[in-house]
Amino acid sequence: MAKSHVKMNVNGRDVESLVEPRTLLIHHLRENLNLTGSHIGCDTTHCGACTVDIDGKSVKSCTVFAIQVDGARITTIEGMANSDGSLHPLQEGFRMMHGLQCGFCTPGMIMRAHRLLQENPNPTEDEIRFGIAGNLCRCTGYQNIVKAIQYAAAKLRGTTYVEAAE
Repeated sequence: MAKSHVKMNVNGRDVESLVEPRTLLIHHLRENLNLTGSHIGCDTTHCGACTVDIDGKSVKSCTVFAIQVDGARITTIEGMANSDGSLHPLQEGFRMMHGLQCGFCTPGMIMRAHRLLQENPNPTEDEIRFGIAGNLCRCTGYQNIVKAIQYAAAKLRGTTYVEAAE
């Protein structure tokens, strides 16, 4: 099968590749660019484990062909840490608030939460739950994921997260 030439900026780095037209972005990221943080969970857009940020939008990378993002700016979970290597507030929040168990959904959940906080820096619990509804977690029950996102939102705003009384 003939390959197509694609250029994209991934995590701040310009990359060029030859890809088959049928190559999904998730496979290109994992197999060609060796960015294995995004997970392949369902290949049917249901789980969100493969969520990345493309040109300012959360996208499930199993729904996009690599050739469709020619010229795009893409951020994966590997691009979330700060330039000094310290954790992004969302990564820190998931750690501090125990927002993960097995960790399989975590990269996609963090990427979706990142875009959510770009769109709404101070979301309510209901807005967070709605905002991550397209990403499935099979082990946590979501409560600590919500707390992790609230923690990160507070830190990004320069305030301290205070857990609400139950």
